[in-house]
Amino acid sequence: MTQGADITMVGTIPVPADDPINVAAVAAWMKGHMPGIDGPVALSKFKGGQSNPTYRVEAGGKSYVLRRQPFGKLLPSAHAVDREYRLIAGLHPTGFPVPAPFGLCEVPAVIGSMFYIMEMVQGRSLWDGSLPGMTPPDRRAHYDAMVDTLAQLHNTDYAAAGLGDYGKPGNYFERQVTRWTRQYRASETELMPEVEALIEWLPATLPEQTRTSIVHGDYRVDNMIFAGDAPRVIAVLDWELSTLGDPLADIAYFLMNWVTEPEGRSGVMGIDGPETGIPTVEQVVERYCAATGRDGLPNLDWYFSYSLFRLTGIVQGIKKRIVDGTASSAQAAKTAERVGPLAAAAWAFAKKAGA
Repeated sequence: MTQGADITMVGTIPVPADDPINVAAVAAWMKGHMPGIDGPVALSKFKGGQSNPTYRVEAGGKSYVLRRQPFGKLLPSAHAVDREYRLIAGLHPTGFPVPAPFGLCEVPAVIGSMFYIMEMVQGRSLWDGSLPGMTPPDRRAHYDAMVDTLAQLHNTDYAAAGLGDYGKPGNYFERQVTRWTRQYRASETELMPEVEALIEWLPATLPEQTRTSIVHGDYRVDNMIFAGDAPRVIAVLDWELSTLGDPLADIAYFLMNWVTEPEGRSGVMGIDGPETGIPTVEQVVERYCAATGRDGLPNLDWYFSYSLFRLTGIVQGIKKRIVDGTASSAQAAKTAERVGPLAAAAWAFAKKAGA
């Protein structure tokens, strides 16, 4: 029997012996850049996440979060914690739910990589999209909150938030397909026919982009913190993949949960409807479109194929870091096993979309 994500991913562990982060250097930087920090500084490491290592910091009687780049050689444009920090710093004053930003260290020499410090938001982390233990009305309220928060992000005036140059102009999906093809090639460990077919088909079938917004890039239940006493999102986390782009990328990625088997994470395929309270795809689309002024979403199969192709690239990067010995999570090896199935699923949706 496998352990649930609430055991394997939630909470902190002592900083592992093979993690060379320098606590004294972190403490010195915080005391020099954050008013009111004095006394000892202690670090523990969050279990979840294998992309940008994340730590809980105790300092001056308060808790903070530190996110850093992995140590060692990095793929170009990956692990851009400086971009992530800029996004949080831009969004926080708008009222969109993100942690308060406290400082970015862009000098890798301080601890061996760039890092930033943000607020430790206290609330509930939900790792299982089936929301076990909740009543159907509670489940529906939590899903409505997730949809409404995504719509709020896509309705945010990114230029007014100082993020007008946060992404490049032109077709978002064209850029993303190119980017993830490049990332996949940079971390390729074996020939995969489905990926080769996708690399040829996706650029030839790009949908037209009609809107531009901030795109989170990894919008799912376990990248949010909910209020302790209400179905309300109080913080959206993990902005590493964010940019300006086509908001359809986010809503399609979120809707992927409805075509993903319930696996103790975000998948809810086959368990939606009145009995569980989890809304159907149609209900999610209707609510999102009402909040964003759309009259519907286009054929989702292309977007599902793209989303799975991108996930294939991300997981292939984790697999490559295992090969290179730089993966930062005990879950990394298990995650890396998903490369083949993800690529196969991406190609299956491509065929549904006419490939």
